[in-house]
Amino acid sequence: VQLQASGGGAVQAGGSLRLSCAASGSSRINTMGWYRRFPGKQRELVAAITRGGTTDYEEDVKGRFTISRHNANNTIYLQMNSLKPEDTAVYYCCAPSSGSWGQGTLVTVSS
Repeated sequence: VQLQASGGGAVQAGGSLRLSCAASGSSRINTMGWYRRFPGKQRELVAAITRGGTTDYEEDVKGRFTISRHNANNTIYLQMNSLKPEDTAVYYCCAPSSGSWGQGTLVTVSS
């Protein structure tokens, strides 16, 4: 499975960004998710979604981030609203069942 992420960038605090991740190489992927890595730290789960639409969120992003997916084209999205400077990180999409990771996309939130 290959994952192609896009949509990172720089915004001011309170702004919004939308990340996308398109998967190819498999027609049916169950859980997909977004992780992020802060400088000098391990990647941590931000949000995940099953093929059936069940979602899970890291506590700090609940109410601000929304993960969604379009199964027909194996694409997931992360809508990030009310961004904070502490959300600044490199964001990665992941398909855990295949052990696949997309390239990171940098999100920078300025105060």
